[in-house]
Amino acid sequence: MEKTATYHDLEGQSVFITGGGSGIGAALTEGFVQQGAKVAFVQRSDASAFCDRIEQTYGVRPLFIKCDITNVTALKAAMAQAADAHGRIECLVNNAANDDRRDMMDTDEAFFDQMIDINLKAYFFACQAALEGMLEAGQGTIVNFSSISYMMGNGKYPIYTGSNAAINAMTRSIARDYGARGIRANALMPGWVLTDKQVREHGKPEDLAGHLARQCIPEHLVESDIVGGTLFLASKASRMMTGQALVIDGGVVVTG
Repeated sequence: MEKTATYHDLEGQSVFITGGGSGIGAALTEGFVQQGAKVAFVQRSDASAFCDRIEQTYGVRPLFIKCDITNVTALKAAMAQAADAHGRIECLVNNAANDDRRDMMDTDEAFFDQMIDINLKAYFFACQAALEGMLEAGQGTIVNFSSISYMMGNGKYPIYTGSNAAINAMTRSIARDYGARGIRANALMPGWVLTDKQVREHGKPEDLAGHLARQCIPEHLVESDIVGGTLFLASKASRMMTGQALVIDGGVVVTG
C-alpha cells in the first residue's frame, strides 16, 4: 500500500483496531504499521496469514487477538492484553461492523440484538475500556467508524443505518464529556468501499453503476482510500478536531 503522508507522532503509539485483519480494517492495520505504530487488532476469523504478510513486508508483526467483539468480557480482555503488550491504548479505532440486509418486517428480536451487539454495543464498551487508560494519561484519540448509509436514506438495513446514526451521536457525547481531559473522539464515515465482501454480497453491476453515478469523483472507493483520513484523525495534525464526522465517499453526500 502506498504511503502518502508521515505522521511523526504516530510512531511508537499503541493502537487498537477492531476487525483489523480484513477489508478496511486490514488496510488500517497496515497504514498504522507503516507509520511505526504498535498495532493490536481483534477479529473472529484467523488473521495469521495477514500478520505473516505484514511482518514480511515491514519487519514488525501486529498483535492479532482472536475475539468476538459481541462478547464484551472477551473484548475488554483483548484490550487489556494489547495494553500489556504495547502500553496503554493511545488510539482506539472502532472499525468492525456488519451490514447484513434484512427488511424491517422480516426482522426478529434475535437478529436485532445481534446487529446492535456488533454495530453499537461493541463500540460503546470498547470506548469505555480505552477511556480508562486515556483518562489516566490525560490524552487519547478515538475514531469510530460510521457510514454515509443513513445520510443517504438507504433502505433494507434499518438496524445498521440506525446504529450508524447512533455512533455519530455517541461520538459527539464522548467528545463533549472528555475533551477537557485531553481526549478527542471523531467519527469517520466511508462511502461504499468495494471490499471483497461488498463485491461478493452486494455488488450487482446495476447497483455499482448507480452508486458511481452519484459520486463527484467517478471512481469506486477501495480500502486504502480510508486510511489517510483515519491516520489524520489519530494524529496531532487534527489536535483541535473533535466531535466531528469526516466523510470519505467520493462526493456522494453533502454535509455543509
